[in-house]
Parts: sequence; structure tokens; C-alpha cells
Amino acid sequence: MISRNVTNCFYIIPRKKRVILSVIFCAVFAFMDVPAAFGAGPSQAADIYNLGSGDKIRITVFGHADLSGEFLVDDTGSISMPLIGSVLCGGLTIREFEKTIIRELKDGYLVNPSVNVEVVKFRPFYIIGEVARPGSYPYISGMTVFNAVALAGGFTSRAKKSEVLISRGGGKAKEVKLKSETVVLPGDIIEIPERFF
Repeated sequence: MISRNVTNCFYIIPRKKRVILSVIFCAVFAFMDVPAAFGAGPSQAADIYNLGSGDKIRITVFGHADLSGEFLVDDTGSISMPLIGSVLCGGLTIREFEKTIIRELKDGYLVNPSVNVEVVKFRPFYIIGEVARPGSYPYISGMTVFNAVALAGGFTSRAKKSEVLISRGGGKAKEVKLKSETVVLPGDIIEIPERFF
């Protein structure tokens, strides 16, 4: 009943203003509904997300601009920092990696370092199988499999649309029911299988 009244009121507004209001409402709801990375808030994501090869991260060592900067995680899962050299971050959460850097800097360099790490650019995800344009694509926070399929040009006529295979973190591919909320994470390999009937 309430939604019907709202709709009726909406149509009293002149058409040009309705269009502007629609755009504003869509923008507001998009920001409200799109989850932060991996369905968690920024602070929670820092405790959940595992860094890996291809991620670009920004490290801030407060009070030491010469030690701060942006770094690309290499194929070995490491970055190279001033003073402490190569540091392994692959497989660590953001918070774990911050603690690693603090520990390394305390070891003969700084007395009480304060460090912040954030992901500037996530590693890409990969989509293969029955899509128009298989390949690697840049990850966007809050992405679902349907978003990934759309980026890859949509399903082919042979695509099986009820299940999808997802390989995550270098693990074995798992069959997952394809739903609107099926999420994609950085580095995922998504395979859209072929249907046989």
C-alpha cells in the first residue's frame, strides 16, 4: 500500500523532474546496496582478503615518506621495500601484512613504526568456457558472476546457466549453483560449462 502511494505521488511530478529523481534514487541505492569487498565493510575486508600476485598495494609508513609508496605484488607473492627488501605478502590478509612490515621495520630500523596497507588495484579474475569473450578482466568490488559474464560478452547459446565452476586461491574448481548473489573474488577462475541438451 505504501509503495503504491509513493508510486502515485511520483507520477504527479513532471516527466523531466521524474527522470532526474530516478537517476538520483538509482545512484543513492547503488551506493547503499553495493557491498564492500567480499560482502564486508572496509575494516572487515582487511581481515578477510588474502593478498596475491597481481595486486597493487599502497603502503604508508607514517612519518617516513621515503619508505611509503605503491607496490605491485610479483609472481612470487612478494614486494620489495626500501630498507627491508623483499617481503612476502601472498596469502596474508592486509592486517597480517601490516604486522609483518612492522615486525621487519622494528628489527633494527625504526623504534615504533605505524603502518597502513590498502589495496589500490585488485588482481584480475578470469572467465573461460561458454562466454562470448573468455579472458582476464579487472576486478570490481562487489562483483557477481552475472557481472563477470556480462563483461565477457554474455553466455553463448551452448552455455549451462544453472551451475558454474569456480577455482579460488589456486584450489580445485568447485561447482556452484548460479544465483544472482554468486560473488566473484580477485584471482578467481570462473568456468561456464557447456550444456548437453
